Amino acid sequence: MPLLEVTTPAQVRHFLDLPSRIYRNHPNWISPLDHEIEVVFDPKKNPNLATGTVIRWILTDAAGETIGRVAAFVNPATAHADTNLPTGGMGFFECIDDQHAADTLFEACRNWLVDRGMQAMDGPINFGERDRFWGLLVSGFTEPNYGMFYHPPYYQQLFENYGFQLYFKQYTCHRGVAMQLHPSFSNAAVRYAEQYPAFQFRHASKRNAKKLAHDFHHVYNLAWANHSGIAGMSLEKARDLVKQMKPVLDERLLWFAYHNDEPIAFFVSLPELNQIFKHVGRNFNLWNKLRFLWEKRKYEQRTDKKLFGVIFGVVPEWQGKGVESALMVHARAQFMQAGYSEIEMNWIGDFNPRMLALTRSIGARIYKTHVTYRYLFDRERPFERSPIIR
Repeated sequence: MPLLEVTTPAQVRHFLDLPSRIYRNHPNWISPLDHEIEVVFDPKKNPNLATGTVIRWILTDAAGETIGRVAAFVNPATAHADTNLPTGGMGFFECIDDQHAADTLFEACRNWLVDRGMQAMDGPINFGERDRFWGLLVSGFTEPNYGMFYHPPYYQQLFENYGFQLYFKQYTCHRGVAMQLHPSFSNAAVRYAEQYPAFQFRHASKRNAKKLAHDFHHVYNLAWANHSGIAGMSLEKARDLVKQMKPVLDERLLWFAYHNDEPIAFFVSLPELNQIFKHVGRNFNLWNKLRFLWEKRKYEQRTDKKLFGVIFGVVPEWQGKGVESALMVHARAQFMQAGYSEIEMNWIGDFNPRMLALTRSIGARIYKTHVTYRYLFDRERPFERSPIIR
């Protein structure tokens, strides 16, 4: 089973084409866009490569057919979050149902990371933000949300047979938008409405992208940065993120709470883009761009659209004071008016009990489960789960 480092355009093509063969009998699989995978490995487009390093391989059989792929990376921004356990990453794993083939890929990552001073590896993860390409699907083998991988069930055994251990779970929760919220939510909304204009709840405006980026950056860094290895975000990065997503944003899904005009909470969602991309395909060439615009227009006219929650956060000073409840009331009303009937809240870690409690309080149920594994290179070292956010 020759293992080849991906260095040529032909090998890149083999790396990208492999999932189409593995998932040909999986009707729920929706392929990520090729160019969005390639961004991860492009130094001109992935800022993590300014200080980090990455490698990827393909694995072939005796006949030269690609049967596996994987990538390994060291991101200095997160590798030393635990100063006693330098940790690298592995991801973009795809493989036939063969333990020896999988072990060959895992060993390549391990050896490469050891050579770079790492003592553990997390996977499958992304060489970038946690909002996409992160975790192994182990439950809820339905159509994947945009930015999340679908995996066949046998991958779980490939990882666990090698020795990976569960580091944390990531839940996707589902609810019908029209489901009634508990009366306490409405009570919170009324209470804050009585304090208008000191407290305001409103959705963003795409026309004011500068303010959207500023408000997102402010809440994100106060609510999320430094939690469980999550790095802070620069304002420039927030602006780039808004610029990249602007063509697909629905401003009615971008909700903020303000106290005296300072953003104190957000609930950021997107239209479930895979409901459009599944009709378009992996290659975002000119023809498929035009097809995307056509499919997007049709989707926007529907009254049974699905949205997915990308991120929810409340700055620490305002946590537990009902701000999140009032925000949900305002957002839900606008979601229904805009024709959204289902919501899937993406990427809720089991290390975040407050967020899990919130999803339960709005009647959402766990719909899918992804797992982030950790593999300790010292097999005698005691294993510890991801720390709980208090």
